[in-house]
Amino acid sequence: MTATSRVLVVDDSAFMRKILCDLIALDPQFEIVGTANNGREAIEAVRVHQPDVITMDLEMPEMNGLEALERIMRIHPTPIIMLSSISDDGTRETIRALQNGAFDFIRKPSGPNSPDIQMVGEQLIEKLRIAVLTKRHSSLYQQASAPAPASAPKKSAISKQKETFTFDTAALPKPASRLDAAKASKEMPDQAAMNETAAASSKHVEPSKPAAATGLGRSVAKQEKEMPKPAPSQTLQSDSDVPAKNTSKPAPNRNFRHLVAIGTSTGGPRALHEVITALPGDFPAPVLVVQHMPPKFTHSLAQRLDSFSALHVTEAVHGERVFAGVVYIAPGGYHMELAKDREGYCIKLSDEAPRGGHRPSVDTMFESCAAFTELRRHSVIMTGMGSDGMKGMKVLNDSGAESAIAEAEESCVVYGMPRSAIEAGFAKSVVNLRQIAAAITQAVRK
Repeated sequence: MTATSRVLVVDDSAFMRKILCDLIALDPQFEIVGTANNGREAIEAVRVHQPDVITMDLEMPEMNGLEALERIMRIHPTPIIMLSSISDDGTRETIRALQNGAFDFIRKPSGPNSPDIQMVGEQLIEKLRIAVLTKRHSSLYQQASAPAPASAPKKSAISKQKETFTFDTAALPKPASRLDAAKASKEMPDQAAMNETAAASSKHVEPSKPAAATGLGRSVAKQEKEMPKPAPSQTLQSDSDVPAKNTSKPAPNRNFRHLVAIGTSTGGPRALHEVITALPGDFPAPVLVVQHMPPKFTHSLAQRLDSFSALHVTEAVHGERVFAGVVYIAPGGYHMELAKDREGYCIKLSDEAPRGGHRPSVDTMFESCAAFTELRRHSVIMTGMGSDGMKGMKVLNDSGAESAIAEAEESCVVYGMPRSAIEAGFAKSVVNLRQIAAAITQAVRK
């Protein structure tokens, strides 16, 4: 008989705790060992019950989910799945949680009779299973340090602590004004089942008119009617853990010889924070990023990365120009490709069918870069479930790409996507997360 996995449910609403417990109880693999209605109770429950996995609400009285996450990851590292709303505040706080060590997140169900309850339950069970497997096989959850003395000053959620999966951030330039991408309003099933309900609250906007493109698939011009138009930027409010910065960032450069493309999934926000914030301000190449994530969340991810990075980080907009020194994150619900027209390189977004359950797809992005053999291309696959990116990495290699980096197992939250690329023989180098930025920087300076 398979041993059951122990689950702790943390939420300040007794109603929501009941819904979550009922959903989890549908799978005999899991046993609810305790519940808590705020972060302080959660920390004590972790000490008493030592659960295998935790579900954690973000907004709670006395101690919120972010602070509880930080403390639990310091004293007893445990996979934590955050319960998130799709409000702007909810998506921003979710990104903070993921960068500070949360394993994954799901959208909070709206009620026991809502049409999305079954979908949310299926997602929750799947993520719980993956979290438990990850804890059993990953060294990331094996180390814990003693709690800080009561008299010690409170540690920042972004101080560098390996055991908490958090990061060291020096004072970096403040984000410049930029354009936001509007969010998708229809989504795919499977991997983006949560995207479907998240997108339901997104609003359509009139399309922008990008420059006509040639080459890959449908032209940029032909997709003009389908794409969101840029909207005025809503600068992310400074969080308490964001250090003050000056306002200057290097001017984007249209001239470049190198291109970097990064793909990631579960554990990706943390990994992207580690890599993107370590790239220098004079980085001489554009960086294209696919992170499997629903609409609205990719926008918050881009904003938060931008606030810590020396580079410009933006959620990609259909038809916008591609520059060195800019990181383009594929918006949830759209494939992102590199395209080219008479004026130069540009972003192409499409809502074509998901690939392997993913939209955006890493394979789609990688394969779009293969056509541009005049560029010295560098692909990177980091933590995530499944094998997205493996086929695209091969296509890039076959077209003459210079680098093909896979994240090493010991630093992955989920060793799925990198493992697929490594075992297939397509990764040319295997690099620990903390060395990936240095490896990329060295490659593009050759």
